[in-house]
Amino acid sequence: MSRAAAFGSAEEPSRGAGDPEEQPTIADRPEEWETVEGSEPFRGAKTSLRLDRVRMPGIDGSEVVSREYMEHPGAVAAVALDGDGRVLLLSQYRHPVRHRMWELPAGIRDEAGEPPVRTAQRELLEEAGYRADHWHELVGFFPSTGFSSERIQVYLARGLTKVPDAEVGFHRVHEEADMELVWLPLEDALTAVMADRIHNAATVIGVLSASIAARDGFATLTPAAV
Repeated sequence: MSRAAAFGSAEEPSRGAGDPEEQPTIADRPEEWETVEGSEPFRGAKTSLRLDRVRMPGIDGSEVVSREYMEHPGAVAAVALDGDGRVLLLSQYRHPVRHRMWELPAGIRDEAGEPPVRTAQRELLEEAGYRADHWHELVGFFPSTGFSSERIQVYLARGLTKVPDAEVGFHRVHEEADMELVWLPLEDALTAVMADRIHNAATVIGVLSASIAARDGFATLTPAAV
């Protein structure tokens, strides 16, 4: 099937302005507009609510507008694949959305100075009871750019070893007390994502990314820096 047919076009578009050869490299980049003043109406145990007054373009020149957002330390997740190409998923209750969700092992970066891959290794051990010999960067993303500063880094973890519960040294309570663990073939996890049966953002993006990366045997992934 041609690209045009796949996207519903009867014929290939003619070459001209806007061709890929003429387009800039598509990549997000850091940028910061002037914050005239800022405040912190609320601070919790792990996050805070910021209210900033930011100078932005208006109809008749610049104007200062209010933007409220959650300041978040960031999070990590791990696509843990076993030797049979199965991905480890956990089911746990998530109160803000009132759902029991199927998710990758994941957690907030709440340990000062801890490298993100170390956080992912710790979460895989504490939540699922596994260690992995091989860690690669899979994908990073901002889940809600208009409302939160949170960035989530997803890793691929392979070469898995089950750790006895007595050696884990972590007591699972609250949402983690009754987590269900399953091993699902990666292609079945992809089917569940595309069938709208999995909704956790890190899990959706992690499964999609791992499915694509698997096409070349994960050869293009970058080893995670510890």
